[in-house]
This record gives sequence, structure tokens and C-alpha cells, in this order.
Amino acid sequence: MILIENATVWTMAGPPIAGGSVLVREGKIAAVGRDIALRDTQDLQRIDAAGGWVLPGLVEAHCHIGISEERVGGVGDDCNELVTPLTPSLRAVDAVNPMDSAFHNALAAGITTVMTGPGSVNVVGGQFVALKTHGRNIAEMVLRERAALKVAFGENPKTNYGGKGNAPATRMAIAAMLREALNKARDHLNEKQAAQKAGRSFKVDYQQEAYLPVLRGEIPLKAHVHRADDILTAIRIAKEFGLKMTLDHCTEGHLIAREVAASGFPAIVGPSLASRSKVEVENLDFKTAGVLRKVGVEVAICSDHPVTLIQYLPIYAGLAAREGLGQAGALRAITAGAARILGVDHRVGTLQAGKDADIAIFSGNPLETATCTLYTLVNGQVVYDRARDGER
Repeated sequence: MILIENATVWTMAGPPIAGGSVLVREGKIAAVGRDIALRDTQDLQRIDAAGGWVLPGLVEAHCHIGISEERVGGVGDDCNELVTPLTPSLRAVDAVNPMDSAFHNALAAGITTVMTGPGSVNVVGGQFVALKTHGRNIAEMVLRERAALKVAFGENPKTNYGGKGNAPATRMAIAAMLREALNKARDHLNEKQAAQKAGRSFKVDYQQEAYLPVLRGEIPLKAHVHRADDILTAIRIAKEFGLKMTLDHCTEGHLIAREVAASGFPAIVGPSLASRSKVEVENLDFKTAGVLRKVGVEVAICSDHPVTLIQYLPIYAGLAAREGLGQAGALRAITAGAARILGVDHRVGTLQAGKDADIAIFSGNPLETATCTLYTLVNGQVVYDRARDGER
């Protein structure tokens, strides 16, 4: 057992608890509150938070950690399959390297859960994975192996394929290729269901099978969208097929905030600290998340690591807080809100009894630059101790 005490506990499921404690038992949160009664103190480890803030382990909702590895250049870049625009069967779980040094940086920032996967060169890029940031065996780190299917709109597919004289060279082609792929997959699903009902054999198409969890509503499309028109095109296609979807980056979301809110789709906003390196991000601004949240959109903040570095996720949230998201909204955007968007909120994102003991202990408000991470726990194990580990 571990008892974290003398803390301001932000459960993210209710108001903060001053002078609060969190009890961890067998990798799960056993109790949260003041004056937790202990029947058995044998083998109890006490962690004094020294008046600091205790939060659920932070959640990074969109990045490429372990796939676009740091320090190793092209050898460690498995982010995009550049030869064909439709690659739905690719699985991030087969490319993530847990030895990527960015995982240590994430833990040192209190980040315990990430959503990582393919990049945005292809119209359909492949399947993202939600995983914990501590471990050496990817199978033991996974929260959701097939958590979302990546699709991309705008400049990235156009630049890669149109520049080579191939489709898609226009936004029309991107939308058309996605519609065609979804239509074909829907036909495949109907044929499969008819065969199963009739009790006859059916030839499985491995590429088409990758779309089925999306068509069944089990996982969302994860749409790379920056410009307002691309956001609206993604919404239009998802509604046409009755699909779930997250709007990733959503850079011009503040320009069409009411339309985004009406869609019912959540937004994963970022990387807002990056440069305006292409036309479609010319309206990049930290105010986006706040504008969207005020009209009822569930938002998460992301680093898009390695576009901006994952370890500064709390600071990106802090800048969004300053520009209108507010402290409560910013904390939610990297904890409970992000976990809900990723579909892992039954295990992480809040400090509640029965959930995974993924916990971050800070010297103060993590949204402020001077705050330090003191401890990070994953599954009830102390995996980062600032006094012990420091910064490598």
C-alpha cells in the first residue's frame, strides 16, 4: 500500500480536497479524501506531498511517441507509409518502441497515458493505440490496442501524393477517396453479416476488416484537420456514414465553434506552440480550446510530439488556460476530458476508488512553468521520483 498525504488532491471528478490523501492498494486507487482510516499499516509506504498538488496521471490525447523516435532520425521514424494513400490495416502497436527516450520525459512530466499512432500523410493512415507510458513490453502497456482509425484532410496528403503526380492532388480527391473506402467497407460488412446469418463461408478482406470497428461505432475516426473547410468536410462525411469522430488539431475550430459544437464531436487541440509552417495553420492560436469549450465542445490539449515536445504538455495547457480555457478547463483537457475522448475514462483520468493508480504529484500548479513533478505513479508503482531520478 501507498498513502499519499498532505496534498491538495484534484480528483477531477469533484472539487479539490485541501489537506487530502490518496490510498493506493494493489495497483488501484483504494480511497480518496481526508483522514483516510487505515486498518492495516503493515508494509505501508507514505509519500508526503508537502502541500503540493496531486492529480490523476496526465493524458496526452494525440502524439507520435515511440513511432517518431527521438535521437535516432530516420531509422526510428515509422510514422508514415508513403507509398499508398489508404493503409487502414496498419497498427501503431506494431511500431511503438517503448525504449524511446521520450517515454522517460513523459513520466517526468506526470504523463501516464498517451494516444499514439501514424502520421497524416495518408488519407487513411492506420490504427492508433492508447497505452501507459511505463513499461518495456508493449502488450503490458496497452489500454486500447485499436483505439481509433486515423484519417487526414488538407495539405499533408495533397503535398505527398499530388507532388508526385498521383491522387489525391486536391481536397475533392481526399474526400472522395475516403467516401469510396467507407462505402466499400460498408458493403464488406453487409456481405459478411449476410454470410454469417446464412451460415455460409465468407472470404475475409484484411484491409476492409480494419474499417469495421469504425462502422460498428466501437472506435472513432481520428481526423487530422486544421482549416475550417476541412473540419466541416470531416464532419459532413462522418455524419453521412453515422460515425464517431475526434477532430484532431482543429486549428481553425474557433472560427466555426458553433458548427463544431453542433456536430457533437470532441476536439483535440494542438500543437499550438508550433510555428505557422504552412498555409492551413495561419490562424493558429492558443485561444482555440477556450472558444470551443465555452460553446460546449469537449476538448483535450495535445503536443503532437515530436512536433512539440511531450514533456511540456502541462505548459501548453497553461497557455490555453491563460487565453480563455481557464484553470479548471485546462486541467480537465489533460486529465478527465482527454481520457473520455480516448475512451479510457473507465480506468484513468480521475482519482476515484477502483481506477488505476496512475497519479502525478506536483510541487504546485502543473500549469505554471516553475512547478516540478515530484513523483509519478503508474499502476500503483512509483516510476518517477524527482529526488531519485532527476532529469536525464
